[in-house]
Amino acid sequence: MTLFLVRHGRPLPVAGVPAHLWSLDPTGFDAVWALRDALPARAAWFSSPEPKATETAQLLTDGQVGVIDELREHVRENTDWIDDFEAVVSAAFDAPGVAAYDGWEPLAACRDRVVPAVRRVLDVHHDQDVVLVGHGTAWTLVVAALSGQAPDLERWAALAMPDVIVVRVTSPGRP
Repeated sequence: MTLFLVRHGRPLPVAGVPAHLWSLDPTGFDAVWALRDALPARAAWFSSPEPKATETAQLLTDGQVGVIDELREHVRENTDWIDDFEAVVSAAFDAPGVAAYDGWEPLAACRDRVVPAVRRVLDVHHDQDVVLVGHGTAWTLVVAALSGQAPDLERWAALAMPDVIVVRVTSPGRP
């Protein structure tokens, strides 16, 4: 089985609106469509409930896509523009038990929500490929949990919008 973790396409930021409510930027649709051929059409498809993720999934497949609430991104309710966003996310990974910024959930809470949800999907769909459409920070936590390795922040920083991380799974819930 192969797990395809798709990071959503480029969002259209709206001042004063939390990122989890942003939609895709239509000027980035071509980049999303370019991923279609790299993903299996006959896989089990699921998405985060966030608009940028569900819209990405709709552009990637004509098939059904289940929405799983637990696949949402690291909750960041604050609408401040953070100039050094990468440094704040790095701080979240360094101390996952505490909020790295006002209005952010502790990263451990994201991990404790997303990783079990992904494992449940893998357990149920152990005989087929799985495509999950969601978010870079959440997928970084998933890859770390499935591989037993520390989160790869360089990989996180290098993720494009959209992008895909491919994980070969040899037994349910394990790479």
